[in-house]
Amino acid sequence: MDALLVSTAAVAIAEIGDKTMLLALILAARYRQPWAIVLGIAVATLANHALAGWAGAWVAAQVSPEVLKWIVVACFAAVAAWTLIPDQLDEGDAPKPSRFGAFLATTIAFFIVEIGDKTQIATVILAARYEPLWQVVVGTSLGMLLANGPVVLLGHRYAHRLPLKAARYAAAALFAALALWVAVRGLGA
Repeated sequence: MDALLVSTAAVAIAEIGDKTMLLALILAARYRQPWAIVLGIAVATLANHALAGWAGAWVAAQVSPEVLKWIVVACFAAVAAWTLIPDQLDEGDAPKPSRFGAFLATTIAFFIVEIGDKTQIATVILAARYEPLWQVVVGTSLGMLLANGPVVLLGHRYAHRLPLKAARYAAAALFAALALWVAVRGLGA
């Protein structure tokens, strides 16, 4: 249960102000089909994070526990620092209206934009640290929906009220705490 809870909290907090949250806002404004967009986010995130989780579990099986411990510590610390940098959506990242509809446009856009994103990297790290893998994937995907769902459902009407700076600091603190915890207690804790 730790894997599910930690994964959900880590990604939900890290996602606030992330590029994919900005993408969700653009999709909500462009398509005005919130449930199709939320479903697209869910499908894209589950697929993307399943692949990322599998990669993390594979890496964990390839290296010794001591080496893995320090890889995980370094990665959590790096994600903590990365989280402090505000994301911006480049004009080229915004999806063009699709003849395939809001669901397919969202699914494709989210899957692509999530590649190499800090929440995908966090999924790799969490999967290397926690078992079972399905709880990490479900947790990170749920965290993504917890952060992006309200943005889609409420649209840009309330987006300016999100405490993005505070969320970035909270996410950075969470990842730094995870790095410290793994450094002190190890991977089996």
